Amino acid sequence: MDFPSDVKFSKDHEWIKIGPDNTGLVGVSSFAIEQLGDIVFLELPAVGKTYSSGAPFGTIESTKTVSDLYMPMTAEVVERNEAMLKNPEKLQTDAFNEGWLLKVKISKPEEQSSLLDTTAYQKYLQES
Repeated sequence: MDFPSDVKFSKDHEWIKIGPDNTGLVGVSSFAIEQLGDIVFLELPAVGKTYSSGAPFGTIESTKTVSDLYMPMTAEVVERNEAMLKNPEKLQTDAFNEGWLLKVKISKPEEQSSLLDTTAYQKYLQES
C-alpha cells in the first residue's frame, strides 16, 4: 500500500496535501480504496461549496457499498477533478497523485494539527 509522506490523513481515511497559500488537494487513502473494491461512481460537490472539518462532502460507490466522503479540514471547494468523475476506477491505481478529488482553499489551517501524519495513520490502521 502506498502512503506518501507529504499528506495528512483523517481517521475517516481521507487525505489532504497542503500546498502554498492555504490551498490543498483532498483525496481518499489507498487503504480505503482497497477496502471498497472496484470503484464505479463518485459524487463530488460543486465549486464554491464550503464544508466544516469532518462534514460529508460527497460519496464514493463501489461494487460492494456506497460510502460518504468527509472533509479533512474546513475549506471551500475551488476545483473538482473532472478526470476522476469520468473514470473513478482510476482511483484504484493512483489514489494519491492523479487520484485527488478536490482542490480546496483551507479556512482554518490550525486544524491540520488534528490530522495524522503517515506514521500515525499506519499505526491507526494496524490498531483498527
